Amino acid sequence: MLKPGMMLGDRYEIIELVGSGGMSEVYKAKDHKLNRYVAVKVLKQEFSDDRNFVSKFRVEAQSAAGLAHPNIVNVYDVGEDEGIYYIVMEFVEGITLKEYIMDHGRLSAEQALDFALQIASGIEVAHQNHTIHRDIKPQNIIVSKNGTLKVTDFGIARAATSNTVASTAMGSVHYISPEQARGGYSDEKSDIYSLGITMYEMVTGRVPFEGDNNVTVALMHIQGEMIPPRQYYPDIPASFEKVILKCTQKKPERRYLTASALIADLKRVATNPNGDFVVMGNNTAVNAPTVMMSEAELNSIKEGAAQKPVEEVPEEEAPYTRAYRPEKPAAPVRTESAVSPEPTKMDEDFDPDDEDYRYDYDDDEDEDEEEETDIADNAEDDIDPKLQKIVMIGGIVAAVIIAMFVMLLVGKAAGWFKFGDKKPNTATEENQAVEMTLNVVGMDVDEAESALKAKEIPYTIEHKNDDTIDANIVISQSYEKGEMIPADTKVKIVVSAGKEEVSVPNVVGYEVAKAETMLSDAELDVTHAYEYSDTVEKDHVISQDPVGTQNVAKGSKVKIVISNGPETKETEVPDLRGKTEQEAKAELQNRNLDLGSVSSEYDDSVEEGKVINQSTSVGTKVTEGSTVDITISKGPEPTTEAAKTYAATFSGTITFTGAADSTNSYNVEVRYVVGNTNMTVTTGSISAGNPTLTINNSTLTGLSATGTLQVLYNGDATQPGDVSQSVNVQVSEE
Repeated sequence: MLKPGMMLGDRYEIIELVGSGGMSEVYKAKDHKLNRYVAVKVLKQEFSDDRNFVSKFRVEAQSAAGLAHPNIVNVYDVGEDEGIYYIVMEFVEGITLKEYIMDHGRLSAEQALDFALQIASGIEVAHQNHTIHRDIKPQNIIVSKNGTLKVTDFGIARAATSNTVASTAMGSVHYISPEQARGGYSDEKSDIYSLGITMYEMVTGRVPFEGDNNVTVALMHIQGEMIPPRQYYPDIPASFEKVILKCTQKKPERRYLTASALIADLKRVATNPNGDFVVMGNNTAVNAPTVMMSEAELNSIKEGAAQKPVEEVPEEEAPYTRAYRPEKPAAPVRTESAVSPEPTKMDEDFDPDDEDYRYDYDDDEDEDEEEETDIADNAEDDIDPKLQKIVMIGGIVAAVIIAMFVMLLVGKAAGWFKFGDKKPNTATEENQAVEMTLNVVGMDVDEAESALKAKEIPYTIEHKNDDTIDANIVISQSYEKGEMIPADTKVKIVVSAGKEEVSVPNVVGYEVAKAETMLSDAELDVTHAYEYSDTVEKDHVISQDPVGTQNVAKGSKVKIVISNGPETKETEVPDLRGKTEQEAKAELQNRNLDLGSVSSEYDDSVEEGKVINQSTSVGTKVTEGSTVDITISKGPEPTTEAAKTYAATFSGTITFTGAADSTNSYNVEVRYVVGNTNMTVTTGSISAGNPTLTINNSTLTGLSATGTLQVLYNGDATQPGDVSQSVNVQVSEE
């Protein structure tokens, strides 16, 4: 558990723990970069050590981060800090839809419809971005303080979910789709099923399937019969019930194929609650034949549940605070016509080895014909007694229906069925065309319906958005006044739904380019305004009008206010000349300026340690926070004496003093040694016959220093005993 005050990523300061689940903990935190509160979901340590889980966590979180919609909890960032893996999300004050239902009881049809549209809108965007939630349930939907619903948990829920009901998804078994319960492939239609169960709970206050354990509930989703919502509460609109039943079909291909199609029908429910517009797939009756499972499938589910009980993994807490909680109303009063649910019964004849009861996901339009052919082709085989019974009963029912139909035709032809002399006007009576006697274009829809009913003209109503005609006004009719309406045909009345509305995305806090893209994708026109802000980063949105989640006509203008960053203030640069470095720094700080680089140079006129000049001229107006460079004096530049040279003058004699008959003779070299340099003064030889070598004021000039005299005798610096020397050296500066 993280402690308040801890920092993640050098950016997010932990404020407090707001929720905890089996896989993660959720904290309220302060984003110091954008100066806003966020929710930080932190992966628990036992999952952080699992590389596979961490990898899934990152991938799914990054995928969720690409979803931006008012009905989705936005993911801002994904990171890791010293082994702590986290997701940064939008911080929403509110409660879960599950808690909302527990507090309020069953919701009104109007409120449930509004909530369903919001949830479906969020799911639609996720599906368009190739993201499947796979765990849609009231616990993963937040009802914010302003009534906006937000779908959450696109990240951790996905990383933890496996293909069996024994996984952490078992906590969602009341909302699991049949294909998920079987461990099969799940797609967009799995989310639609779970949303259908969620809608069922909103309008009834209960889930459709309850059981002693999770396996029992999962099996009910696969092969149990759902009690239609209107059997509990007849006040539920019939069209809304049909939408729910279509969402919760056992076979995925018989549900709404896309969230967009579901949204379209939900909008029709809002305008035509009792309309008959929901198109159900084949064999979609409420009491459709129970789909049975194989023994292998059943054992797989049971074994998985035994390996990992659901109690080991608590439900995830959504990122919300408990600051908002509506008052709990009185318990809902059920109508007298409400019925108590009958316990779902399993087929007493269930045979897990019977392949005929295997659930088949193949989308085959000729499925029924193929089954009949298979039965006919194998009539002579060893047929199961149960199948024989079903075929026999089906044959009897078919024979009865055919007999009744024949009797009806014969009776009509013979005039058996006459019920008065009323002249028929509709296409259904006497199977004849009728005249369109009205022009309802331009009428209010209620007025038009009243007129059509008075004339007994059969009709259907279609709502269509129109940018020029007010809502609820008839735009057109399929048959003009005076035209004949063919038998068994209805006049289609097209009614304006007004300008098409879109939900304004919440772009506050987003970088301006991202905000513009979000609004443009919503087909809205963007206008700009700019303000200084000390709290919102430059080029990010401060506010918007209209606000996020508000419904407006497509093409409407949305004004966004963009941050220029903190407001800039100017100040004059002071005179720093003649001041010490510390004095100059203090003077700059008094003007909200900073000392920049400090250099130094010799100056004969400015005292050492004082400012000679500055990079910005005195009195110049600059932005507060700017820097000023200065140059410090090193005082006068020191002078260097010219190099001295010397001259050396040599004089004297070197004399051979040996006997006249001596055979010794010497080659003499007189040197002057300065440092490592040897300079020859004179050379010669002495002997008994030539006893004297004379040096007459020989001079060496340009010497760098004084040196020493050196005399060599036959290359030896040692003076022989039969030789005397007397050489004088005079050295002087030149």
